[in-house]
Amino acid sequence: MVAKIKSSLFLQVVLALILGLIVGVVFPTQAQALKPLGDLFIRFIQLLIAPIVFCVVVNGISGVGNIKKVGTVGVKTIFYFECVTTIALALGLVLGLNSNIGMGMNIDPSSLDASAISAYTERAQTISQAGGVSFLMNLVPTTVVGAFAKGDILQVLVFSIIFACSLNLVKDKASIVVKAVSELSTVFFRAMGIIVRFAPVGVFGAVAFTVGKYGLDSLGHLGALVGLYFVTCILFVIVVLGGILRLCGINLFQFLRYLREELMIVFATTASDSVLPQIMKKLENMGIKSSTVGLVIPTGYSFNLDGFSIYLTLATIFIAHATNVDLAFSDLLMIIIVSMIASKGAHGVPGSAIVILAATLSAIPAIPMIGLVLILSIDWFVGIARAVTNIIGNCVATVVIAKWEGDLDIEQAHEVLSSKEKLQVQNAIH
Repeated sequence: MVAKIKSSLFLQVVLALILGLIVGVVFPTQAQALKPLGDLFIRFIQLLIAPIVFCVVVNGISGVGNIKKVGTVGVKTIFYFECVTTIALALGLVLGLNSNIGMGMNIDPSSLDASAISAYTERAQTISQAGGVSFLMNLVPTTVVGAFAKGDILQVLVFSIIFACSLNLVKDKASIVVKAVSELSTVFFRAMGIIVRFAPVGVFGAVAFTVGKYGLDSLGHLGALVGLYFVTCILFVIVVLGGILRLCGINLFQFLRYLREELMIVFATTASDSVLPQIMKKLENMGIKSSTVGLVIPTGYSFNLDGFSIYLTLATIFIAHATNVDLAFSDLLMIIIVSMIASKGAHGVPGSAIVILAATLSAIPAIPMIGLVLILSIDWFVGIARAVTNIIGNCVATVVIAKWEGDLDIEQAHEVLSSKEKLQVQNAIH
C-alpha cells in the first residue's frame, strides 16, 4: 500500500485531503495558518504558464508550413470554439440556477478575509476592465518581455502566433529556432511535472484552512458544488461533445477509450500540458493531418476551455447563492458575456480559474468578489473534471476541424478506434 501511495499522485492527494480534514477539525486555529501552502503551490504553477503557452503555440503553428492554411483553419477553429464555449457557459448557468448549491450558507461578505484573494484580484481587475477597444488594445503587449513578465497569457498568445508565422516565412533559415523551441517545451513540461508532484502539500494546506476556518459544514456545501460540477461535465461530454462527434462519424466512447491513458494522467494531475505531445501523436495516428493537429490543439489550450467555462458560471451562481444575492436577468447575461471574454487565454491548470473567476465577478457588482474565499479550497478537486473536460473538448475540436477541412481519413479513424491492437499505439509513442 505504501508503494502504491508513493507512485500515485492521485492517492497522495486523497491522503492529503484526509489529513487536512483531521488537522482542520482537531487544530482549527493552527490549521488556518496553513493556507500559504495552497497559495504557494498555485504561484509555482502560474510561474510556468506563459512559457509553456509560447512553446506549444509556436510548435503547433510552425508545423503547418502554409500561412494561408493557418488563416483558414484558424478562422474555422475560433468560430467552433466560440459556439461550443457558449453552450458550456449556458449549461453551467442553467444547472446552477436550477439547483440549491450554496443556498443556506448565509455568508456575510464582511466577515470574509479579503487578503485571501489579494493575489488574484490585480490581474482580474485588468481583465474585467478591458472591454471593446480596450480589450483589443490589451491583446498586444507593449514589449515582448513585458507580456511574459506580467504573465498575460493573451498577450503571450498574440506574440506566439506572430513569432510562429514568421518562422514559417523564413522556413529553413529558422530550423535551429524551431528545434530550440521544441527542446524548451520539453524542459518546461518536465518542470511542470516536478511542481505538480507537490500538489498534495497544496491540497493539505487548503483543506486544513477551510475546515479550520469554516468548519465541516462548509464542506457539505462545497461538496455539493463539486458533485454538481462533475455531473455537469459528464453531461456536456456525453450529450454535447458526443453529439458533435456522432455528426463527424465517430463514436464518443471508442474515442475516449483510445485516449484513456492520457485522460487518466490528466485526471491525476489536473494539468493537460503533460499529455500534449502524446495527444497530438494519437490524433495524427487516427488519420488527422499533422498540420491541423498542430494548429488546433495548442490554440485550444487557450481558447477552447469547455470545462473551465462550465465552472465559471456554476461557481458564480454558487457564490451568489451563498451570499444571498438575487441575480437579475441583466446580471445573468453579463456573466455569460464577461466569462466568454475573460476565459480566453486562461490555461487549464490550478490557479488560473480563480483569476478569471475574479475577473468575472468584478464586472458584476451585485456579487461580492470576496466570495472567492469560499471556493479556494476545492480548486484542485474541481480542476480534475475541468482539465479532463478541457482536453476532451480540444480533441473533439480537432476532429471537427479536420472533418471540416477534409483533413480526416475517416476509414483510418474507424479502423484505429475499433482495433484493440492499435489502441496500444501509445507504446510506440513512448
